[in-house]
Amino acid sequence: MTLDPNNILTEFRDRFGSSPIIVESPARVNLIGEHTDYNNGFVLPAAIDKMIVLALAPNNQNRIRLYAADMDQPEFEIDITEQFPKSGLGWPDYILGVVDQLQKRGYKVCGFDCLFGGDIPIGAGLSSSAALEGGILTGLSTLFDLNLTTLQMAKMGQKAENQFVGVQCGIMDQFANLHGEAGSVIRLDCRSLEYSLYPFNREDIAILLCDTKVRRELATSEYNVRRKQCEEGVRILMQYDSTIQSLRDVKHDFLEHRRDTLTGVVYDRCRFVLDENQRVLDACNNLLEDDIESFGKQMYESHYGLRDLYEVSCRELDVLVEATEALDPVLGSRMMGGGFGGCTINLVFEQEIKAVKEQINRHYQSELQKPVEFYVAKIGKGASVLEVA
Repeated sequence: MTLDPNNILTEFRDRFGSSPIIVESPARVNLIGEHTDYNNGFVLPAAIDKMIVLALAPNNQNRIRLYAADMDQPEFEIDITEQFPKSGLGWPDYILGVVDQLQKRGYKVCGFDCLFGGDIPIGAGLSSSAALEGGILTGLSTLFDLNLTTLQMAKMGQKAENQFVGVQCGIMDQFANLHGEAGSVIRLDCRSLEYSLYPFNREDIAILLCDTKVRRELATSEYNVRRKQCEEGVRILMQYDSTIQSLRDVKHDFLEHRRDTLTGVVYDRCRFVLDENQRVLDACNNLLEDDIESFGKQMYESHYGLRDLYEVSCRELDVLVEATEALDPVLGSRMMGGGFGGCTINLVFEQEIKAVKEQINRHYQSELQKPVEFYVAKIGKGASVLEVA
């Protein structure tokens, strides 16, 4: 279906017979700062103009009734007064997890109906799950006068995914979904949750996402391995400085001085995290100076570090980045997300998008004998309630 809030509104009224509020809840990208979140570092995400549109209304029953307009599945219904089991369908669990978090915190949520649809590609690493969580929280806070702050909602969305869905994600996705601003990216300090907005309002530059279509089967297990390797580095380094609690507390010269105490792999993982944190800080300065070329170089360096030091890339991702290296209209390119598949994120002069896509696809087809799927995006705003007639 075409993503139009009026279509969602009409379909909701036809299905549930009441007048809802409408919420737009965006996908997110992370321009730079990968695998730094669980090391208390910095990330640089932004909301984009791919989104989920949700219609919600109270139903004066003790029931939650849910319908996903884009999925060939029946309506899902459950008693709101009972302890929720997992749905067995996947997508309702993100909504049930949010309601579960609200109830655990003592918020009064009555029965409601929700219908939603969107244009966020599933499985491309754009965090459709956080968009669903943030959209539901924004809608329920409005429907039931909960007066939730964006930070409260981000924390609850993360906890819903950690505790109910069972995915041990950080807070970046939910934070970007709820705090996004048009024309800005968010530098988030994952230790303090303090954040600053940096300008990204170049109308001549678009974000091109190149989807490998590779299922990230290794991502979860290898994510846990990388996490443990970073924790091992911290455990060793804190023996020489008791103030070290995470890799955020480690300086480059200290790491180099204690390099012999670490295995080669653990050193590489720690070195990448320190380098990546510095790249985020440098990239933010590039934005303040409107030096988008230097920003793009930081993206390439991020990819090379993810490939060589953190070892979470794959052949498909590397080929996509290689395809851009000699293309003048491409300012920067890197893998985005946990790794082992998903998308690369590229900054491209908008008027050259068509030619760039053709050249990337030609190179990818030549190397791997399969096509690339592309998505073009712009920086957008965070989850919000729309005014509708």
